[in-house]
Formats: sequence, structure tokens, C-alpha cells
Amino acid sequence: QVQLGESGGGLVQPGGSLRLSCTASGSIRSINAMGWYRQAPGEQREAVAVIISGGSTNYADSVKGRFTISGDNAKNTVYLQMNSLKAEDTAVYYCYARKLVGLNGSADYWGQGTQVTVSS
Repeated sequence: QVQLGESGGGLVQPGGSLRLSCTASGSIRSINAMGWYRQAPGEQREAVAVIISGGSTNYADSVKGRFTISGDNAKNTVYLQMNSLKAEDTAVYYCYARKLVGLNGSADYWGQGTQVTVSS
């Protein structure tokens, strides 16, 4: 099993910044991707950013140029730096990890979520 512990959410004014952190623990070997999803009230959960082993990254179009995902392998931690925040970024942000299982399988793990509220 993999446990994901998140921190860094909170209330920020439009245009402000926040940094989310997510640390993986437990059976972390073979994790090949980590990232962040978010879910606003009444909306489906959507992918925000992902970092794949080797360092390549992908972002949702809505956050490109504003959010940056990075990882620290020594700390088993992934970060999401969020700049120029907008009201529409308000959501619960969930850390995500994908672990390779067997020859062709995979297993997904989720954190408990951290609230990000952008409001004046």
C-alpha cells in the first residue's frame, strides 16, 4: 500500500500563490507517476498536473504557465507551485500516485485532499 500525505492548502486572494506538497510513504517502490487532481463543488475530478519518472510533466490547459509541478525523489515528495491563482482554481486538490504492478498492471492511490480557496 501507498500512503499520500498532503499539505499546503488554504485561503488566498486572486493573483496570489500557494504551494502544495505531497509525500508518499509505505510501499513506494515502482511508483512511476505522481500528480495532482482537483474537484470543485458539483464538478468532476480533473487532472491538474502530473510528473512521470524521468521528470517529464503534463499540465491541464487551464493551469499552463501558472502552475509548476516538481518532485524530490530523496524525500518521496511532489510539489505543486500555484501562481496567479484565480477564483476558478478553488477546489479540493488531491494528490495521486500510480504504481506499477506485475508485468502490465498498475494501481492508483489518492491522498485525502486539501482545500484551496481563492477569494477576496
